[in-house]
Amino acid sequence: MHCTVFSAVATIAALGCILLATPSFAAGPGEYPMHGSIEKAIWGKTDDGQIVHLYTLTNKNGMTVRVTNLGCDIVSIMVPDRDGTIADVVLGYERMEEYVKDTRHFGAVVGRYGNRIAKGQFTLDGKTYQLATNNGPNHLHGGVRGFEKAVWDAEGIVRGDAVGLKLHYVSPDGEESYPGNLDATIHYWLTNANEIRIEYAATTDKATPLNLTNHSYFNLAGAGSGTILGHELMLAADRFTPVDETLIPTGELRPVAGTPFDFLKPTAIGARVEADNQQIKYGRGYDHNFVFARWDGKLRQVGSLYEPKSGRFMEILTTEPGIQFYSGNFLDGTAVGKDGKRYEHRFALCLETQHFPDSPNKPEFPSCILRPDEQYHHVTVYRFSAR
Repeated sequence: MHCTVFSAVATIAALGCILLATPSFAAGPGEYPMHGSIEKAIWGKTDDGQIVHLYTLTNKNGMTVRVTNLGCDIVSIMVPDRDGTIADVVLGYERMEEYVKDTRHFGAVVGRYGNRIAKGQFTLDGKTYQLATNNGPNHLHGGVRGFEKAVWDAEGIVRGDAVGLKLHYVSPDGEESYPGNLDATIHYWLTNANEIRIEYAATTDKATPLNLTNHSYFNLAGAGSGTILGHELMLAADRFTPVDETLIPTGELRPVAGTPFDFLKPTAIGARVEADNQQIKYGRGYDHNFVFARWDGKLRQVGSLYEPKSGRFMEILTTEPGIQFYSGNFLDGTAVGKDGKRYEHRFALCLETQHFPDSPNKPEFPSCILRPDEQYHHVTVYRFSAR
């Protein structure tokens, strides 16, 4: 088992600096002078009667993040530009009911398996499993319902210089045809360094594939304000995973050098998104997994995103081996979001830290299999500033 899945003994040693040195405590709605504030409101009710809440986290700088316990969705991220003007930099909706119907995964934690599994099939310990094929011939983001339609248990938490939200869900054996009872916990932290830190943890009683990630759509100029083609992206990835016409990796790790996939230096997304390149044609733009150089499972900066007009700057740190860069190719204006704005073609992008797509069928890729004597853990940080 590689890197982000640890034995119980290794977890205590490897994660002590993350989990033990900065103990957290449960916190109800209210003000916390050293940290910020947490607000909780009833947002709606599902068809089966479950209450859905909306939480607002505010740090000492006035940055706010709203999260709902329906699918762990990040509903909004409010950050200033270089002149101090606040804008919401993620796509989403105003009403809970729209998230229930949403098929674009706005802000959600997707799982059990983020990204695609070829033909919805994998074989594990001699048994073949058939999952839903909800993306052409393939399985995508955990299936028809996945984690994002579940109502998670949630409570406010505080630690160090951060306010946060602890979310918990038990996915039963056989849900979406995955094996094992999976016990998952996600911590969202909003720090006074203007960071959103996401910590994922899980255990299982049967071996199962697991690949959790957050599916926020970013536009640093402001949600619904135009395309992301002028954003400058940097990814510390010297290779990417080429795909077939159904967006399943071929198994090759191809160097980015000399291709439209070279973002080792900050590059405007619009510079090559329409390049005469077979991989670009397959994705209708960028919809590919990028492979980080010298991955060792430790938390480190792997990328950045800059919007020149506003000056907003976002750094990405993760413990994961790859990131899916999706350039909003299938946004088409049919989704009407916050403030009544239509989300048109390439009005946002996704940067989903992850294990590689179709890893259950690619033994040459880093393993995504979680077993009963192991613990799954990974961390991703989105750090905001302006310049």
